[in-house]
Amino acid sequence: MTKSRRDDRKPGQRPLQGLRVLVGRARHQASALSSELRKRGAEVLEIPFIEIRKPRSFRPLDTALQNLPAYDWLILTSVNGVEAMWDRLPKLCLTRKSLKHLKIAAIGPATRKAIEKRAIKVDVVPKEYVAESVVKRLRKQVIGKNILLVRAKVARDVIPRELRKAGAHVEVVEAYETVVPKSSRTRLRAVLRTENKRPDVITFTSSSTAKNFVSLLGSIRARKQRPPQLEGITLASIGPVTSATLRELKLGVDVEAKQYTIPGLIQAIVASKSSA
Repeated sequence: MTKSRRDDRKPGQRPLQGLRVLVGRARHQASALSSELRKRGAEVLEIPFIEIRKPRSFRPLDTALQNLPAYDWLILTSVNGVEAMWDRLPKLCLTRKSLKHLKIAAIGPATRKAIEKRAIKVDVVPKEYVAESVVKRLRKQVIGKNILLVRAKVARDVIPRELRKAGAHVEVVEAYETVVPKSSRTRLRAVLRTENKRPDVITFTSSSTAKNFVSLLGSIRARKQRPPQLEGITLASIGPVTSATLRELKLGVDVEAKQYTIPGLIQAIVASKSSA
């Protein structure tokens, strides 16, 4: 952590008192992270690095949902995917009973919670909330099985590739897409160059947020180190996949969550501040 106004924190104050944190989650998802940071005393700035949009066509998703009896497993890798899928079910005159025969895998606790909120049982949640861990848990269970994977338009291909190698039949359908919110560009650049608004910490909750951040920043191509606009700012990652993307983009990683969840990210920020 870099030195700032938070160094004057008095004993007894909340652990993130005086810390300014920039949250870049999609606007409709930022509140959970922001509210927990505020509870710990942080000043929160919200500038979305990512925007969730409907796919150009729901036809592939609708076709798959109308053919649910043909599948043995359903894999959901995000809350956005859960919400998009459940929004389509009533439009197709389908109910949760249409999913009763399926084994369901969720990539992490937030996704599981979103599914269980719809009164649907989740059978598998991996110990580590990344695609590789999903594959590890399912590899022996899906041989010869038909799998429906509902996800974003652009996503890592680890799950379908590896499960197909294991002998599963995997169909991937797009439920939503992520885009760069161009309206955030001016705000982000203004915040980074204004001394009394500059964040002490910037959070990254997915590889998409990292890639879009660079797009919004308008950084110089082929740079070999962190851009000067970010000097003195701590970059906090939700987990190893996001961290790998940040490093590929030459941004680097200062803080990484040990548990790849929003609570884990907050805990990592608190821990890094305490050790500063």
